[in-house]
Amino acid sequence: MLGPIFNREWVTVPRRQGHHATRTVVIGLLMVLGITAWQASVGFQRSATLGETARFGLLLFQIISYLQLTLLLFFAAMSAAGTVAQEKDRRTFILLLLTDMRDYEIVLGKMLGSLLPIFLQLLATIPVLSLLLLLGGISGLQVVQATIVLFGTCVAAGSLGGLIALWRERTFQSLALSVLVLVLYLCVVQIPTLFAASIPSVDWQWVQACIDPFLAMGTVLEPPTRTLPIAPAYGFGLVMLFWTVLLNGIGIWKLRAWNPSGEPIMQREQPTEAELEEAERAQSHAAPGAVREVWRNPILFREIMTYAYGRRPILVKLMYGFVLALIAYFALSELHRPSGKPSFVAAYGLVPIAVLSLLLVSAQAVTSITSERDGKALDLLLVTDLTPKEFIFGKLGGVLWNTKEFLLPPLLFAVYYALYGALTRTPPGSSMAVAFGLNLLPMLCILGGMVVLMIFAMVLGIHVALRIESSRVAIANTLGTMFFLSVGTLIAIYLIVINGGSFANQWLSFLAFIGLGIGGLWWVLSADRPAAALTLAAWLCPLAMFYVVTNVLVAKPGSDESTDPLVPFIVIAGAFGYTISAMLVPLLSEFDVALGRTTVNEE
Repeated sequence: MLGPIFNREWVTVPRRQGHHATRTVVIGLLMVLGITAWQASVGFQRSATLGETARFGLLLFQIISYLQLTLLLFFAAMSAAGTVAQEKDRRTFILLLLTDMRDYEIVLGKMLGSLLPIFLQLLATIPVLSLLLLLGGISGLQVVQATIVLFGTCVAAGSLGGLIALWRERTFQSLALSVLVLVLYLCVVQIPTLFAASIPSVDWQWVQACIDPFLAMGTVLEPPTRTLPIAPAYGFGLVMLFWTVLLNGIGIWKLRAWNPSGEPIMQREQPTEAELEEAERAQSHAAPGAVREVWRNPILFREIMTYAYGRRPILVKLMYGFVLALIAYFALSELHRPSGKPSFVAAYGLVPIAVLSLLLVSAQAVTSITSERDGKALDLLLVTDLTPKEFIFGKLGGVLWNTKEFLLPPLLFAVYYALYGALTRTPPGSSMAVAFGLNLLPMLCILGGMVVLMIFAMVLGIHVALRIESSRVAIANTLGTMFFLSVGTLIAIYLIVINGGSFANQWLSFLAFIGLGIGGLWWVLSADRPAAALTLAAWLCPLAMFYVVTNVLVAKPGSDESTDPLVPFIVIAGAFGYTISAMLVPLLSEFDVALGRTTVNEE
C-alpha cells in the first residue's frame, strides 16, 4: 500500500551493516544509565527497601522517557529531511517524479522509510520500560501512554522534516529549518500558560499538555489528580496524528509544484536577437553576464559570493532570529524577575542557544562537503591545481561567513549575563560596573570555550564528511556527535544534581559513560583509518568534558566556594584544541591520504 520506496527500505534495513549492533549498543547504554541512577539514588552498600526500589523504578522510567523523547524529536526530523535532501543533491529525486508512482507513495515512502530504523530502535526499548514494572512505582498504563507519546512525536517530527525537505532545495536549509521549526514549536506551545489568568474557565494546563511533548510525558510520569476530558497522552497522540496527516497532505499536494525547483526550460525553434547577443557574449568568457574577478582562493569566493547553499539562505537566518528572540524572552525574564535570580540562571539562555548554534554550524560544515560529493563536483575539485590549504581553509572560511549569525548570539549572551552578574556570585545591589568586573574572568573563559567548541564543530563536519563517503552516515555522525556531546553532558549534570551534588558516590558508573564516549568519538574520528593522534583526541575530549562538569557542579556555582573558571577553560581549550589540530594536520599535509586516495607515487 505504501509503494516500492517503503518496500525497499523494509527489505534492506535489516541487511545494513551494524543494524543489530546498534540496537545492542542502545540497550547497553540504557543498562549503564540504570546502574548509574541506582548508584546515585540507592547505592550498593546496603539492601534497598520496597519503597526505595519503587522510587528508583519511577526515576529510571523518567530518565529513559525524557531521553528518548529528546532524541526522537530531533533525529526523526533530521533523518526524514536528510533522506529527501540527499536524493535532491544526487539529482535522483526527479527520477522518482518520472515514474508511475503516485504522489503519496513518494512522500509517505520516503518519510516512513527514513523513520523505519528509528521505529525499530524504539520498539527495542519498549521491553526495557516494561521490565521496570517489576520494580514498582509505575503502572502498565503509564508504559502504554509513554509509548504513545514517543511514537506520536517521532511520526510528527519526521513528517515535518520530510515536508521541509520537499520544499527546500539544499541539504543545509532542510536540516537547519527542521531543527529551527522544532525549537520554534516548543516555544510556541508555551503560549497557553499566558491565558491561564485571563480565561480561567479553560483548563489551559490540559490544553498545553496535549500539544507539548515534554509536558505530555510529564503527565504520564505524574498523572494529574483532577478530572480531565481525556488523558493528556491520548490527547497528545491525537494532536500528533492531526499534524502528521496535515503535513503529509501538504507534501503530497505540493510535491510536483515544488519539484523540480527552478524555472522550466523552454526550447525555441529559432534563436531570437537577444539569444544571438547572449551567444556572442558567451564566446568572450565562459559564463554569460558580467565578468567577476575571482579571489586568489576560488573555494572561498564560491562559498561567499555565490548561491552555494541555496537561493534563499536568508530564510534560515530569519527563522533563527525569531527562535532566538523567543528563547531570549523566556531566559531573560528569569534573570530580571522581581523575586531574584534562580540558580544556574545563565544556563537558561546560554545552554539552548549554544547547543542550537553548534548544531547549525556543524550541519553547515558537513553539508558543505556532502553536497559537493552528491553533486559529483568534489572529484572535479580534487583533480584541479587547488592546494589542500586553499580547499580546507576555503571551506572553513565559507562556513564561518555563512554561519556568522549563528555564532555571535551565544557570545553576546555571555557578555549580557556578565553585565548583570549572573556568571558568578555578586553582592546584592551591586552596580553594573562592579558586577561586570566580578564576572570578567568567567565571561572571558566562557567566550574562549565557546569559540573553541565552534571551531571544533566546523572542523569536525569537514573531517567526517571527507572521511565517510555516504552523505547520510556523515551527517548522522557529525550531528550525533555534537548532540550527544551536549545532551550527554546535561545528563551527567542531572545525575549529579539529583544526588545532592555528590560525585563520590557515582564515579564508578561515570567511568562507564566515559568509556562509551571515548569509543563513540574514536569511531567517528578514525574508525576506518585509525591514527595515534586521533585516538588520543578521542580520549581527551570526553575526559575534559567530564572534568569540567564535575569541577563546576561539585564546587557549587554561585556560592563562595565556586571554582576558578580558568582551570576548566584551559582543560577544554587544550583537549579540543588538540583534537582540532589532529583533524587538520593530515588534511593539510597529506590530503590524498586523509581522503583514503592513492597518491601518484604509489600508483
